[in-house]
Amino acid sequence: MSFKMHTGDLIPLLGYGTYMIDGYENTLKILDQALAVGYRLFDTAKMYHNESEIGRALKQLLPKHNLQRKDVFITTKLLPSDHGAKAYQAIKESLAKLDCDYIDLYLIHWPGTYGGSSSKQPQTRAESWRQLIKAQKEGLVKNIGVSNYTVRHLNELSTVCEGVLPAVNQIEWHPYYHPFDVLEFCKANGILVQAYMPLGSGSRNLLNDPEVRKVAEQLGKTNGQVILKWSLQQGVGVIPKAASKLHMEENFQLDFTLPEEATKTLSNLKKHAKYDWDPEGVN
Repeated sequence: MSFKMHTGDLIPLLGYGTYMIDGYENTLKILDQALAVGYRLFDTAKMYHNESEIGRALKQLLPKHNLQRKDVFITTKLLPSDHGAKAYQAIKESLAKLDCDYIDLYLIHWPGTYGGSSSKQPQTRAESWRQLIKAQKEGLVKNIGVSNYTVRHLNELSTVCEGVLPAVNQIEWHPYYHPFDVLEFCKANGILVQAYMPLGSGSRNLLNDPEVRKVAEQLGKTNGQVILKWSLQQGVGVIPKAASKLHMEENFQLDFTLPEEATKTLSNLKKHAKYDWDPEGVN
């Protein structure tokens, strides 16, 4: 399962999220398990404070799994306080922490800045994008994209993007929250929508939803598997986080098809819940 980006590169539609993974020994253990299961996309961010641990762990683990740097796909993201002219230097800092020659995908993590003037947000975003384009032209990053962008932000970007559209828009997406207007815009413009928190929040409300459980029982799958497959069948990539090897394996075993009726059920659950940042208020 992969998506062909503007550059011709392929991005796996199923990856592993590293949010809240910290400490070198813990990172080493978790990435070792993930590589053994078959994960090849690893998603991090400056905000997660684990780029150095991930880079160090991959250096040690790739030879163990008979892999090379080109066999894995690394995504990281711009800290909101690094928006604007500082973005280029932030990319170089992430490269140094990850200890590699290039980043496969670099995203603007958030359309706004910390403590920045609301009226200047559009100009700051545009400058950040110019810095990402510069880094891409220099080969520091292979692909560039955004995260938490609404249709309004994407439309704005299309007017200042210098002909370079995002490869990816990473957003919160799951059966309780699925902005189809963003998905439709991205599909029309060749942008991959990638879901963070694809299983909902840590409260497990979505995983324990009676309708989700009913679909899973009918198909002989886990609740998490049917939720992830629901996204994938709509062309949305997923980057779930899993603490145990069992859940890593379950999340990776998605070689089945959701019937149309099951897809409709998951698309029309009665509950609506957004668990993370809401970019709608960002000017």
